Amino acid sequence: MAGEAGFRLVGGKRMRCGYTTGSCAAAAARAAAAILLESGGEPEEARIVEISTPSGRHLRLCPEDIRREADAVSCAVRKDAGDDPDITDGVLVYARVEKTAGTEIAIEGGRGIGRVTKAGLDAPPGEAAINKTPLAMIRENLEAIRRRCGCRSGLKATISIPGGEDLARRTFNPDLGIVGGLSILGTSGIVEPMSDDGFVGAIEAELRVLRAGGERKALITPGNYGRDFIAAHGWIPDSVPVKCGNYIGDALDIAAGAGFQYLLLVGHIGKLIKLAVGNFNTHSKYGDPRMEIFAAHAALAGAERGLAARLMDCATTESAIGLLSEANLWDDVKKSVFDAIQKTLDRRSGGGIVSGAAVFSSQWGYLGSTARGGDLLSRWKTL
Repeated sequence: MAGEAGFRLVGGKRMRCGYTTGSCAAAAARAAAAILLESGGEPEEARIVEISTPSGRHLRLCPEDIRREADAVSCAVRKDAGDDPDITDGVLVYARVEKTAGTEIAIEGGRGIGRVTKAGLDAPPGEAAINKTPLAMIRENLEAIRRRCGCRSGLKATISIPGGEDLARRTFNPDLGIVGGLSILGTSGIVEPMSDDGFVGAIEAELRVLRAGGERKALITPGNYGRDFIAAHGWIPDSVPVKCGNYIGDALDIAAGAGFQYLLLVGHIGKLIKLAVGNFNTHSKYGDPRMEIFAAHAALAGAERGLAARLMDCATTESAIGLLSEANLWDDVKKSVFDAIQKTLDRRSGGGIVSGAAVFSSQWGYLGSTARGGDLLSRWKTL
């Protein structure tokens, strides 16, 4: 294997990064297309295939199990999760590329790739569970090879993961409405290791450095989505967000212990809604109460049993918000949920730090803030 995903320091420990199933699928598709279309000998991609990832890093990966047919080539790239525990570590992600009539590039899911059955996910119902970023990576690499080879025919890439059906039963895919296999995922193309102790240590180190520099306000966000949302809205240009991953409770404890006076948490509703029932580690392995929370607060707002049942069947918080908006209950439910989030933040901080939350959604944009979150936002520059 020739992966070059790099390393990351987590709590002072050097941990090896990996690469996503999306990167594997893109690399396998590129290699298969090159072998299929290249004339005059075996292309370099039959031995080493190089792709660029959305993170800006380059990967050089080794194709495996190359199979040639008359008008198609299939090959695989083995997933490497680095030092991050991952159920798909070591699986072979296959791409079978064939010529088709016309000029279109089509990407489909084959054996071991799940099918989406519920609205609100990255792919529409009925489609293969291949997220938008991996889909774009696969398409870009197929187009690059086709352009290099001067080929004008259409191409179809079928992505598959042998054994994906069995592995998917050990994931949350069935609960999300993804049936029959795994998802092809990845937003950066790189898997960054996140050991519990190491990640919490990194949060602590970053916060203590900020506090030692005289900072009194802690701006916290679970990850890249929150960081990008903060930057795009230009709310708080003078503060550096600290990424806390799923460890929201730990970040709050550390900030209070370090002597910060104020803490603003900015995050996606899919994570922050879990705080409404006191889930301060938002990783799905500790539970996924999102729809139960929506259903309970909708009932408090007067929702009928049928709506509560539909909320329980939603795959994403985006879909749940849509249902509540259609029923003219979203404003009441949002206030109820945000009040519960504020209550648990207050309980966790124990009065040692003034904390609040600002919440957004990928589909619906800025949703609003908890009571103290709104106050912190309005006064942030003068605190």
